[in-house]
Amino acid sequence: MPMKKESKDLLAKAGDYLTEIKALAQSPFTIMEVCGTHTVAIAKNALRELLPASVRLISGPGCPVCVTDSSDIDRYLYLAAQPNVITATFGDMIRVPGTEKNLQVLRSEGADIRIVYSTQDALELARKNPDKEVAFLGIGFETTTPTVALSLVTAKQEGLQNYSVLSMHKVVPPVLRLLAEDEELVVDAFLDPGHVCSIIGIEPIEFMAKDYGLPGVVAGFSALDILEAIVMLLRQRTEGRSEIEIQYKRVVKAEGNPHAKMVVERVFEPVDASWRGIGLIRQSGLGIRGEYSAWDAALKFALPVFHSPETPGCRCGEVLKGLIYPTQCPMFGKRCTPMKPVGPCMVSSEGSCAAYHRYILRGVD
Repeated sequence: MPMKKESKDLLAKAGDYLTEIKALAQSPFTIMEVCGTHTVAIAKNALRELLPASVRLISGPGCPVCVTDSSDIDRYLYLAAQPNVITATFGDMIRVPGTEKNLQVLRSEGADIRIVYSTQDALELARKNPDKEVAFLGIGFETTTPTVALSLVTAKQEGLQNYSVLSMHKVVPPVLRLLAEDEELVVDAFLDPGHVCSIIGIEPIEFMAKDYGLPGVVAGFSALDILEAIVMLLRQRTEGRSEIEIQYKRVVKAEGNPHAKMVVERVFEPVDASWRGIGLIRQSGLGIRGEYSAWDAALKFALPVFHSPETPGCRCGEVLKGLIYPTQCPMFGKRCTPMKPVGPCMVSSEGSCAAYHRYILRGVD
C-alpha cells in the first residue's frame, strides 16, 4: 500500500531533526525527562535507538504513582480496609504493592473499592450512597490536582459530608531542584513535562536555567515533539544559552492556566512530602487547607502515620533519580514483572520499568 503524503512528510521531518541532532551532538549530552507520558513515548517510538550514541536519554521521577512513598501506600490501604467506606481510585493504583497487600487483594477480601475515571465519578458515588463514606485517593502532579480541588469545592457547596479526599498530591518544581543539586546525577538538560506546565506555566521552573544553568524544553508527546525538543536543547548548548523554552505551544502558555491555579490555591497548601526512594522533600506535597478539613480523609478517619520500609532489593528509587536504567535492577523481568510487580515503577502504565518491559524487553506490540 503506497505511503500517504502526510506520513511521508512526518518521516521527512523526523529525518531532518535526526540529522540536525547528529550534527549538533558532537560531545556527550544527557537529557532527563520528568514525565511518565514522555517515558512511554520515548520507549514506544524507540527514540533512544534512533539517536546518536552521544545523546543519552534517562528517566526521572515523572510518574506520580511510582513516587508515592511506601508509607503512603500502607496508609491508603489502611483506609480502604475500614468498614462502611467506599474507596474511589484510578485504575493504576489497584495493583501497587504495599508492605503486605494491595487494593486488589483488599477488594477480594471484601473491601468496597471502585475504579473511577474522574473525580466527578467519585462525587456521584457519594451522592448515590449517602449511608456510606466515599474516600477518593488523591495521587498525581499538578495535572490532576485542579480536578481534585474542584471536587472538594463542589462537596462543600453541596454539603456532601460523606465525601473526602486523601491527598497524596505532589508538585514538580521542588524535586527538580533536588535533582539539580544531586551530585550523583549528571544531567545536561531536561525535557520538561507538557501536562504539568499546561497548568503551572514555566515561571515555577525557570530557576533551573537561571540558578543551575540547566536548560529545559517543555515538550509535547509525539515522537516529532520530542525530537524537536531535543534539537532545541542542543541549539541552546551550541549557542551558549540556558533557558526554559516551550515546544508544546499548541497547549502550553508561559503563564499556565490561571483558573486552574486559582482553584488549587484555594483548596490546597504546600506541605513536606516523602517521595519513594528519594526521601522527604520540603514543600513538595499538597495538604488540604483548614477550610476544607471536613473533607480531608486523613483527619476524618484519624489515619495513623506509617513508617514503612522500602521493598528489599527493589531499586525503584535509583530508577526514579535517573541513576540506573530499569534493566540494571536485578529484579527486572525476573522477580518483578507487570503481572507480579515488586515496585510501583512496574505497575503504572507510565512507570519506567513498565515501559521498558513492554517496549524494550518485549518489543512494541
